[in-house]
Amino acid sequence: MGVNLKELVTKKPITFEDLKGKVLAIDAYNILYQFLSTIRSPDGRLLTDSKGRVTSHLIGLFSRTANFLRQGIKPVFVFDGKVPELKHKEIEKRVAVKAEAQKRYEQAVAEEDVEAMQKFGARTSRLTREMADEAKTLLTLLGVPVVQAPSEGEAQASFIVTQGDAWAVVSQDYDSVLYGADRLIQNLSIAGRRKKRGVLGTITVEPVMIEFKQVLKDLAITHDQLIALAILVGTDYHPGGVKGIGPRKALALVKEHKKPDVIFAAAKWSEHCSIPWQEIVAVFKQMPVTKEYQLAFKAPDKEGIRKFLVEEHDFSTERVEKTLEDVHVQHQKRQQKGLGDF
Repeated sequence: MGVNLKELVTKKPITFEDLKGKVLAIDAYNILYQFLSTIRSPDGRLLTDSKGRVTSHLIGLFSRTANFLRQGIKPVFVFDGKVPELKHKEIEKRVAVKAEAQKRYEQAVAEEDVEAMQKFGARTSRLTREMADEAKTLLTLLGVPVVQAPSEGEAQASFIVTQGDAWAVVSQDYDSVLYGADRLIQNLSIAGRRKKRGVLGTITVEPVMIEFKQVLKDLAITHDQLIALAILVGTDYHPGGVKGIGPRKALALVKEHKKPDVIFAAAKWSEHCSIPWQEIVAVFKQMPVTKEYQLAFKAPDKEGIRKFLVEEHDFSTERVEKTLEDVHVQHQKRQQKGLGDF
């Protein structure tokens, strides 16, 4: 879920051509959940192979990663590690929401309500450890770097960007802005057309970029003040924030009072929240990250991919071969140009 900064940040359109040759640190769990929510059969069920194993995440990951590579983008997938202690309450809330969605889905199946099956089926998505491991296997076979974060993937992805080893973070959430990532790219994995929520028809979705320094400049606040603002609105570490305080009211409080202790006192934090605000600030400012990562891009292992996708998971041989050929052509072009051009 993350923090909702949508009302406050400026988003700039950006194209795949603009991103050509750039290393992008992708929030792996964020994109995999998108695939699990959207790549389903008409009755809302996840796609599976002949052994009943879920393949929706692999279908989406193979197609989207291949497209990134065809576009000349150099993706790095960053996976979540240990969940921060303060996030457990949010996790419990999500589990409860999914359990309720499962009940509604089963009711829709019994009533043969296809629209409801699609709606509630998408809300039951769960990313298992096995699915994450399968995703890592596929990415490695594709020659794409995988980074295992010690804790939050977005924090690690942001660290990779601030170290200059990647150009931007790719995620639908805004947390990487709080971690100080120079740039955040949204909609990169869902670019194109998608259904409008709750109504008939589709909307065009294009990639956009949010720049950290521009956010601070536009809002006329500091990084620490931005974190305070986010905490007032609500984060994964204290969902809901302070009741009655939305993004714009939080911004007004931050600009008026400036110092964190004065800001939270004015917001009457202790009257609404049992967790000291200092603990949540510490989560953002002291999130564990690692410098032990390798961003080596390699040629795809064609035979390994065929075995993994076609033999083990029943993918179409023709589709896999065609996609691999496109990826191979792009890899050759990159090799001919030399790494210096990237």
